Amino acid sequence: MHGSGIPIWFFIGVLLGLYGGLVLGYGLYEWATGLYPAGVQLTSLHTPVWWGALLLVIGVIYLIKFRPGRSH
Repeated sequence: MHGSGIPIWFFIGVLLGLYGGLVLGYGLYEWATGLYPAGVQLTSLHTPVWWGALLLVIGVIYLIKFRPGRSH
């Protein structure tokens, strides 16, 4: 991708943001409905919500830092 002007880190930010949004959405749905997969321990910690939010925040940081057209 030399010369294209779009760093690979931008696409990694897109993927992290997308996956984070999906995991966060599922975690919020799971939390709201109380439907947890059978046999899961420590469901009160709501780990999909926390990990989804973390991935989403990291993805947004990458998108801002490595957006196309920004001089590095």
